[in-house]
Amino acid sequence: MPSLSRKQTALYLAFLVLVWGINWPLTKQALLHAPPLLFAGLRTCLGGLILIIFALPGYKKLRLRSTWPVYLLSSLLNIMLYYGLQTIGLNYMPAGLFSSIVFLQPVLLGLFSWLWLGEAMSGLKLTGLILGFVGVGTISIGGLAGHISLTGVLLALGSAVSWALGTVYMKKTSDQVDIIWVVALQVMIGGIVLLGTGSAVESWSAISWNLSFIFNLLFISVFVIALGWLAYFKLVGSGEASKVGAFTFLIPLIAITCSVLFLGESVTLNLVAGFVLILLSIVLVNFKRKPSSAEAPLSAVSRLRKT
Repeated sequence: MPSLSRKQTALYLAFLVLVWGINWPLTKQALLHAPPLLFAGLRTCLGGLILIIFALPGYKKLRLRSTWPVYLLSSLLNIMLYYGLQTIGLNYMPAGLFSSIVFLQPVLLGLFSWLWLGEAMSGLKLTGLILGFVGVGTISIGGLAGHISLTGVLLALGSAVSWALGTVYMKKTSDQVDIIWVVALQVMIGGIVLLGTGSAVESWSAISWNLSFIFNLLFISVFVIALGWLAYFKLVGSGEASKVGAFTFLIPLIAITCSVLFLGESVTLNLVAGFVLILLSIVLVNFKRKPSSAEAPLSAVSRLRKT
């Protein structure tokens, strides 16, 4: 996959963090009018359908006979398990704490990328990833109030692990499949499974098809699901997965900021402290140490020795 320029990377990251951050309060509003599994299935199926329409002109790139395992496994990890475990787990524990555990994902992604993708892992990078997780936890500390179950914690961890594994798998197989087709099919396959499960255990008559719900459904389907996942894997495929993952620590911050602006929630000291930790996290993960003057001659001598 071709690398993005610095300007393109910045635009993709800004778009991704913004729409995925807005997704949380919009989903919270949408779930007032629809059962969770049916809503999850509807938004992913619509997002997948949009992507398939755009991918159809390049149907020759599909190569389904040889690449179907990639589509199936990526759908299992990034859609079915990630959204499924998340939807079920929110019934067992407070949303703030649950989301903070799910955003252990960038830390896991950094470790998995080091183990299986050969990405560099320094002390600064690991410290930055951990600080980002602590920042998300600090922002979500209000979620510690209420009933906490071992089942909920395990489901949140499962959601984080599946997302991290799915991202590494997509990065590792990015040269085997077309980016639009793999995102389109994984979203559509996952959406069909979620919609089928929702139809079996929930009632379609429970959906209130009002303007607010329809707007949220369409916005999330187009921008969060279709364009959001496409931007995410475009970024992962063209750069270091762990560095992209570090920027996802900003998503809970955007989500809470939107909740403050549009849902009347209040700004807290935890929000400010978490914001500082997240910014420090991103700086540390993306920090590139310049070689010292003493190291430069040494590296040149090493290259001469190899030749």
